[in-house]
Amino acid sequence: MNLKPLADRLVVKPLEQEEEKRGGIIIPDTAKEKPEKGEVIAIGPGKLLDSGQRAAQEVKKGDKIIFGKYAGNEIKVDGQELMIIREEDVLAVIG
Repeated sequence: MNLKPLADRLVVKPLEQEEEKRGGIIIPDTAKEKPEKGEVIAIGPGKLLDSGQRAAQEVKKGDKIIFGKYAGNEIKVDGQELMIIREEDVLAVIG
């Protein structure tokens, strides 16, 4: 994969949520909520400031993150589901 995000964007591989079964009911994939956890697989160079300098990204490649439920755009690259989100949509780094 040769995908390089621009500015303050991140390429994130969503982590699957653990499937929860209650009372023997299996929830189909189409009814499941969008994952809110992911692993950063690529980062952009940072947001361009008014001074012309770049702001350093707070997350790095390999970090596991929690992001907003409706954040970013879903894409498919080489058959793999990925998301492109802005760094400001990252709520926390799982450490």
